[in-house]
Amino acid sequence: MRFHKTSRFAAIASVFSAIVFAGALTSHAADYTIDGAHSDVIFKVRHMGISTVTGSFAEVSGSFNVDPKNVAATTGSAVIKVASVNTNNVKRDGHLKSDDFFNAEQYPEIKFVSKSVRNVKLSDSTADLVGDLTIRDITKEIVLKVKGTGILAKDPWGMERAAFTASGTINRFDYNLKWSSLLEGGGFVVAPEVDLVLSFEGVRPAGAPAAPAAPVKAVKKK
Repeated sequence: MRFHKTSRFAAIASVFSAIVFAGALTSHAADYTIDGAHSDVIFKVRHMGISTVTGSFAEVSGSFNVDPKNVAATTGSAVIKVASVNTNNVKRDGHLKSDDFFNAEQYPEIKFVSKSVRNVKLSDSTADLVGDLTIRDITKEIVLKVKGTGILAKDPWGMERAAFTASGTINRFDYNLKWSSLLEGGGFVVAPEVDLVLSFEGVRPAGAPAAPAAPVKAVKKK
């Protein structure tokens, strides 16, 4: 079925760069580990053209690097465990794990690796995150719209945290999520398009050594 999400996989992503837009308190490049307990990977897909089914993946891991002085250099990656899919219906979840869709046994992970960050807008803390999304060992480039929500200097436990949201749409047929029962009047029981809504929170020890900053490309004057 189609997931109206662009892999929050994908992970899921290096949309991470938008995090710094909200006024980061960290003044250098920093590596963050995704906090799975405070991150969400949600997908939405139309059912019979009249309603929307919402699902999520409970297990996600990964990391991202943010440099407040060079947002476009943000990088990141995420891994989602297919077996953790949940649509609040055991029978449907079992179908999603089968070869009609994800084939969780043969392809247990969904992966996202960022490639670039474009269209950075500091005015509203948004950017476009470009990366490779891999499902069933099929890799396609996707674009996620990212919005940074800020960086905390320190939480009550002495950890520094950063957060962002990302959204996008993919076509499930591109990844061989092939089940395609048709309606009598035309159209699919489960739509091909899947909307992704991703929310990630990263954590790092306060005062941890800064990550190497990516070089800032010089701009030639015309």
